[in-house]
Amino acid sequence: MSDTHTPDTTFAALGVREPLVKALADKGITSPFPIQVDTLPDTLSGRDVLGRGKTGSGKTLAFSIPMVSRLAGELSGGKRRPGRPVGLILAPTRELATQITATLEPLAAAYDLRVTTIFGGVSQNRQVNALKAGVDIVVACPGRLEDLMKQKFVSLDAVEITVLDEADHMADLGFLPVVTRILNATPQQGQRLLFSATLDNGVDKLVKRFLKNEVLHSVDEANSPVAAMTHHVFDVDGVEAKRKLVERLASGTGRRILFMRTKHQARKLARQLTEAGIPSVDLHGNLSQAARDRNLASFSAGEARVLVATDVAARGVHVDDVQLVVHVDPPAEHKAYLHRSGRTARAGSAGDVVTVVLPEQRKDLAVLMRKAAIKVTPVRSTADSAHVLDLVGDIAPHVAPAPKAAPATNGGGRNQRPGGAQGGRGGQGGRAHGQGGGARRSRSGGAGRPRATSSTGGGTRTASAGGSRRRQG
Repeated sequence: MSDTHTPDTTFAALGVREPLVKALADKGITSPFPIQVDTLPDTLSGRDVLGRGKTGSGKTLAFSIPMVSRLAGELSGGKRRPGRPVGLILAPTRELATQITATLEPLAAAYDLRVTTIFGGVSQNRQVNALKAGVDIVVACPGRLEDLMKQKFVSLDAVEITVLDEADHMADLGFLPVVTRILNATPQQGQRLLFSATLDNGVDKLVKRFLKNEVLHSVDEANSPVAAMTHHVFDVDGVEAKRKLVERLASGTGRRILFMRTKHQARKLARQLTEAGIPSVDLHGNLSQAARDRNLASFSAGEARVLVATDVAARGVHVDDVQLVVHVDPPAEHKAYLHRSGRTARAGSAGDVVTVVLPEQRKDLAVLMRKAAIKVTPVRSTADSAHVLDLVGDIAPHVAPAPKAAPATNGGGRNQRPGGAQGGRGGQGGRAHGQGGGARRSRSGGAGRPRATSSTGGGTRTASAGGSRRRQG
């Protein structure tokens, strides 16, 4: 057991009900983390709580346990009502919302509480049906939740407990006006729990407006699991040396997350690594919801050892046992560095963070690291440097990439479309890879305007055939 747990304290001693203690034990969770030890006495008693600190501290359970315990106990309101949840958790991304639900559901099942997840990028029909059937706890992204509120599919007037997770990320994404409207729709006397790494960009205004006599708990202490994170800066001489170094860093046996600045570069690097025998998947805003779910599931299950992601896409990724985070492209500002790095050293595990820096990036990176309060000495590095080989450890077996599909051979006439499209306006075959075939098919709709390749849904653009065109929540 990691020393980041508190072995002398048990969940039962903190006041957690026996069915929840059993549900936690069934998942192999028997000792609470410091943030849980600190907050549970307050949250279980109904106090408002402001939790500050880095990710990887065990805060999802810190708010899931009291929500289930209180809703099943003293706040139990009797019959479940359609479209009127009693618990609400707001998350900035659909990945985070999905993973919160995965943590919450086994606890809720101990008391037969129903949980549903609401986010954009997919059809709302299933979510509406779940609301109509009656739910107790809603885990939601703000945009889609507000849409359903406007359509009268959900009302928040019965909410007893509201949780706002990663409030600083909400601010970064411009969600605070929506969040404010949502919180205004919940009863003033309800319990509210807010978690945020920082209190800037308007988060402090949310705290002042919606929390009452809140108790502050910080998870940045030395005994936090984040203390197990080791930072490295690897200087390289040029682009080719960087390419070889990144491939070497990705070649180990454990899970790795590699960060890129752009969606195009994330997609390109994932493809290059896979072709080099390192199974990799990408995660970025151009993927459909189905593709995002599929890639994240592949990474979580270990089918792909490497996840190549952009900043926003990976903010909601919470996968345990990520051994290494690599900033292939250094981030633009220090908050992004901390959030990226927080994908490792989670739940008491150790982890390493590597930033690969080119000569022209060294000055900016030094400023960023000072702002992030990270002290690390850059080291000249190549793919064959001893310290790199030591960090990578055992090399995973080479995995031959799946063979590419053979090109179609059905005549090759003038009407044959790239990507195997079968005619029809806006046919789906060419769009599956973001190719231009769809644009050519739009000529009948107006002088060759490339609408078929760009009409992919506002906030979250889909790259898969027949993907949803709805904006991300």
